[in-house]
Amino acid sequence: MVVDNTEPAPYDLSPQKMLSDTGVFLLFLFAIFYFLLIRPQQKRYKAHQHMLTGLQKGARIVTGGGIIGTVSKLEGKDVVLVEIAQGVRVRVARDHIGDILPEGSPAAETANDN
Repeated sequence: MVVDNTEPAPYDLSPQKMLSDTGVFLLFLFAIFYFLLIRPQQKRYKAHQHMLTGLQKGARIVTGGGIIGTVSKLEGKDVVLVEIAQGVRVRVARDHIGDILPEGSPAAETANDN
């Protein structure tokens, strides 16, 4: 006589159930990554592109390397001529402009005063 002492599992351990649980978990992780990492980065990129489209001659800028200067000339859509000191002009790739300084900021007032 064979006695069956095994109790049924309190949950389903079938391969289909485990695969669907894993899929739900991966979807949940992707959603977290999307809302915490991908979406904010896309917003920053769009704001930066919008800022670059409004760039004009005479604007005070900060490059990605921290150089503060004044836009002297817009050369095409990819290059900007920036005056970093009196008579010193450098070409900067437009994508490497970090920020446009607001009028009246201390950094905008003290830059290029040589």
